[in-house]
Amino acid sequence: MSEPKHAAAAAAYLKDTAKVDWQDETLWLVRGKRDRLSKELPEWEQLREAASQIKLYSNSHLPELLEQFEQKAVANGAIVHWAKDAEEYRQIIGGLLQDHGVRLFVKSKSMLSEECGLVPYLKSLGIDAVETDLGERIIQLMGLKPSHIVLPAVHIKREEVGRLFEREMGTEPGNSDPTYLTHAARRNLREYFLHADAGMTGANFAVASTGEVVVCTNEGNADMGTSLPKLQIAAFGIDKLVPDRESLGVFTRLLARTATGQPVTTYTTHYSAPRPGSEFHIVLVDNGRSRILADREHFRLLNCLRCGGCMNTCPVYRRSGGYSYSYFIPGPVGINLGMTADPKRHQGNLSACSLCHSCNDVCPVKMDLADQIYSWRQHYHASPAKKVLSDGMRAVMGGPGRFHAALAAAPGLVKAMKACGIQWGSGREFPDFAPVKQQKKIDSLDHEQ
Repeated sequence: MSEPKHAAAAAAYLKDTAKVDWQDETLWLVRGKRDRLSKELPEWEQLREAASQIKLYSNSHLPELLEQFEQKAVANGAIVHWAKDAEEYRQIIGGLLQDHGVRLFVKSKSMLSEECGLVPYLKSLGIDAVETDLGERIIQLMGLKPSHIVLPAVHIKREEVGRLFEREMGTEPGNSDPTYLTHAARRNLREYFLHADAGMTGANFAVASTGEVVVCTNEGNADMGTSLPKLQIAAFGIDKLVPDRESLGVFTRLLARTATGQPVTTYTTHYSAPRPGSEFHIVLVDNGRSRILADREHFRLLNCLRCGGCMNTCPVYRRSGGYSYSYFIPGPVGINLGMTADPKRHQGNLSACSLCHSCNDVCPVKMDLADQIYSWRQHYHASPAKKVLSDGMRAVMGGPGRFHAALAAAPGLVKAMKACGIQWGSGREFPDFAPVKQQKKIDSLDHEQ
């Protein structure tokens, strides 16, 4: 995948200016809600620091915590499976469903299932896997992928949903009222909940000291999907481990505030033991997480809570949309995760960052996302043009004499480039440089201050 890939995809997305403006405003609204709620907690920064340290502890003690979790989960009555990669993850879940004769399978939102390609695999086995999160259901019916890890259908306007539901659910033509559409989706999904042979969730957290799987939702679909079938599955990455419930309390105070701008999710459900007459299977998945843990420069990526806060604040993501990225997780954290997975394929995403560091500022577990992107850029010169520009800037900035000589030459150079029709980026003219006398005056004022 070539370097300009993100830019080309973003350019296509930017053609729909109304949708771009709407997504930008929507996500910035969520960011604003996050800021207001965080300021209501005097201990907000202490919570972020505590969360960061707990995650670093968990990841550095992962073998012990995983063993402890398995022991507790088995003692609770759960059956634990281990998957080293996406293929084993798919085979374990597919095998469980086939062994139980499952034909209809309901699942709550799980980015791990996107990561490992679960739904297409189950379809190849003749199993109908139905997404029950409203946003996920919308994009599933549209044949799309999530464009955001918390708000998967944030790029789709309600008029589009109205037309989709009219076609798929027989709703009133032209009715795009959100409440009406939500009730229609609820009626439609209820039939799947009632007749499903198995239900699956991911996990926001897994508590080592108790063997519990913790799922945070706002729609209650995870609870519905696991309350009726006799087969319940919870599958998640090994990076979801936290030591104990006290640690869990730190994360639940941070998660919803950063993700959606609310004090806590509507439902925070702890799954530990199977219901009478049912089975509870837990699948712990590596799929490259151990490799990230061994990376001394990028291991902090395992701190991620998948809250989406970095996307809500990122000026590039908000204006270019989730489908502009080549990795299934977009935004700042997706840029980094994509590079750990396949640098050659995903290095084009590195340009989708202004290095404003806003992602660092909002991350609830204090990941240094922008710094890591900068680090990747130093190792991957995705195009010869970028290398020339970088080396040229290094030469210009290498001493005061060269710097002022470049400034003196800049006005004439820009004038010539404009005469030739050369632009800065796509559709942008080069700015006019101040005359040399004015530049020296500005330098003099800077020195006086």
